[in-house]
Amino acid sequence: MLKIPKKITLNLKILRFFIIPTILVATPFFDNIQNAKAALEFQWDQDSNYRRLKWFQKENKRKFRNTIYFFLRPSDRRTDLLKIKLAIPKTFNSTLKNEKISFCKVKIGGFESRTKCLEEIAADIEINTDESGLRSLDIYPYSPIPSNKDSYAIVLKVFNPRKSGLFQFHSYGQPKGKSFSSYLGSWTIVID
Repeated sequence: MLKIPKKITLNLKILRFFIIPTILVATPFFDNIQNAKAALEFQWDQDSNYRRLKWFQKENKRKFRNTIYFFLRPSDRRTDLLKIKLAIPKTFNSTLKNEKISFCKVKIGGFESRTKCLEEIAADIEINTDESGLRSLDIYPYSPIPSNKDSYAIVLKVFNPRKSGLFQFHSYGQPKGKSFSSYLGSWTIVID
């Protein structure tokens, strides 16, 4: 009769030896469950002319300081670009300043590396506002952006808007030898 309780206590000690460290090691990983990102983007109007472009932002909370990278990868540029226009949605209520906007050659980060600007591209940047309140950025690089293997980015350092939601930015590029801009693609930014 005494052997059975000793066996149970021994099994509990062994079980405690394996379970408690497992719980202690796994606890920090449970903190990021709410921050899981979805790998699916939903568009209401699935248009064949719509091109989804890559982007990266450091912070997606409302009213937080944020750095947003709008990428122009080699597959997004078919020819050399003389001008890039970034159409900003009307609902993205954030103050834009010329000194907080830049254009650079970028290394797009991934699992093991960070996104960072490799080389600042000299360009004139204009902030335009229409009568209807629509804003846009016109970027005029001093030399045309080549259609090579390098990736480029428009970098905005702003405070996120007060309201959360989806904000769709559109880009247009003026190819070398043409007098008009054509659609390059769109970025859909999420602010929680």
